[in-house]
Amino acid sequence: MSTWASGSWTCSTRRSPTPTAGAALPSTSPRVSLSATDCYIVHEIYNGENAQDQFEYELEQALEAQYKYIVIEPTRIGDETARWITVGNCLHKTTVLAGTACLFTPLALPLDYSHYISLPAGVLSLACCTLYGISWQFDPCCKYQVEYDAYKLSRLPLHTLTSSTPVVLVRKDDLHRKRLHNTIALAALVYCVKKIYELYAV
Repeated sequence: MSTWASGSWTCSTRRSPTPTAGAALPSTSPRVSLSATDCYIVHEIYNGENAQDQFEYELEQALEAQYKYIVIEPTRIGDETARWITVGNCLHKTTVLAGTACLFTPLALPLDYSHYISLPAGVLSLACCTLYGISWQFDPCCKYQVEYDAYKLSRLPLHTLTSSTPVVLVRKDDLHRKRLHNTIALAALVYCVKKIYELYAV
């Protein structure tokens, strides 16, 4: 393992041996160590036919090790990870916005017409919350966001990379975000059940 330090940052890179063609990735490889490190770099080094699998394996290990920053040099896996995070963010925002619309529409529109907007919005909020919970909530990638801040990026050792457009992930606490959209979705569910009962109860 090689280390690089500048200012308050410490960045480590670990180049795992690439598996031979046809060989399965080792399931018992040691996990990336987090001790005294803030950044992990997935280097774009092609040493065999399974290089892409090795990149994915290293990224998974770095995510599970909870590094503060993860730099993804391979373009393909970097773009896929950024899109995955973007979709998760979209589901979260849709859950919150649609749920808010569901809850506040009855306060802004006449009761006779508000349910035409509030019920579809509530259903959309619940659908997005459910999909997020199934596909994203327990994925370690959901705790990361793509870093665009030029100042913070300038403090990372990006000059050591061969790629000019690496994807940089930063770990962020998503506890409050999850609580927010779960609370709003739950409130929307309660409203929808109550409103449907009022509309169709005999």
